[in-house]
Amino acid sequence: MTRLTQPVRLAVSDLLLLGLTRLRTRPLRAALSALGISIGIATMIVVTGIPASSQQAVLDELSTLGPDLLRAAAVPDATDKTGAPAGLPVASVGMAERIGPVQDVSGVANVHASVRRSDKIDATTNSSGITVLAGTPNLLGLISGRMSSGKFLSPATDKFPTVVLGSKAATWLGITSLPAGQPLPRILLNDTWFTVIGVLANSPLAPDVEQSVLVGWDAAKTSLGFDGRPSVVYVRSTDTAVEDVRAVLGRTLSPEQPGLVQISRPSEALAAKRITQNAFSTLFLGLAGVALLVGGIGVANTMVISVLERRREIGLRRALGANRGQIRGQFLTESVVLCAIGGLMGAVLGVIGVIGYADSQGWPIVIPASALLTGLAASISVGVLAGVYPAVRASLLTPTEALASD
Repeated sequence: MTRLTQPVRLAVSDLLLLGLTRLRTRPLRAALSALGISIGIATMIVVTGIPASSQQAVLDELSTLGPDLLRAAAVPDATDKTGAPAGLPVASVGMAERIGPVQDVSGVANVHASVRRSDKIDATTNSSGITVLAGTPNLLGLISGRMSSGKFLSPATDKFPTVVLGSKAATWLGITSLPAGQPLPRILLNDTWFTVIGVLANSPLAPDVEQSVLVGWDAAKTSLGFDGRPSVVYVRSTDTAVEDVRAVLGRTLSPEQPGLVQISRPSEALAAKRITQNAFSTLFLGLAGVALLVGGIGVANTMVISVLERRREIGLRRALGANRGQIRGQFLTESVVLCAIGGLMGAVLGVIGVIGYADSQGWPIVIPASALLTGLAASISVGVLAGVYPAVRASLLTPTEALASD
């Protein structure tokens, strides 16, 4: 009875060993072939990790600032031919406080005063866009502001000629800090000297405050001719009632002309930045896909050249008993291993890139696990697709044809 010879099955470890053999003997070619895959995967991780870190930073900021802040601003009356500045009724702040869900209210008013560092400067000179705002002591907490130097307005200083500078106004005036133990600087508002007692840090929810000089409400009345009409009112309410408060705020602040009150939600401006960033993320993800495609073509080209160079090796293995499936498995494994190594290198580079950029911006480091898994899966998929044709071509060579080739 004749015994049929059973083909030898290659274990997974044997296939991996065969796939790594060529990579060890030609390390430079392998590195250059894997480079395209690495760039694609690194780009994919960077363009998902950096926006995720940025978004987390914005969410952290919004959770700290609170999405419950409303800003009501007076707009000019187009029918008023006198050109009077826009303003809300004197009692508008008190009326807003009567709305049930409202927790805190503060008003600011543009008193239309000039700002000068010295009395040697002409009072009519343009003050670089700096506005003088009358404010109340609770404004800092209501807009979630912070002091960069000194202290904010208080009931004790409200009646005295003292001011607090917004962050941008401080830069324009050249007073960015108040060193301890040194005399406090003074500035001229109209023709009255005011002492600078504090400098604000950046106030993302109140950009108008950033470029202003804040003076006490009573001091503005006595020294700058302020009429007591606020131009902007900030309102904080309970989270669940923000939209309800928004619906009635205009009619409450200005019952006679509610149409002249413009109500906005400052946190929406910060959240809107994410739309642009997401659009750019989609663009860069497309570039990452192109990089992966180019890398896959490079790997396929390398594998085709490898088949042509190793025809004698293929013929010898076929002559010693290797079947077509084993030849296909060898070259397919080599392609997948090559792309997997490129994917791992790209993942490491992408993670390092995200960590470095997020740390430089002071953002929390967020690297979506889905991006890592998708990147590695994509690299393996590219390896399979790039290796199919060369593997099939190698398996179709007959032993005599392969051994007889040059």
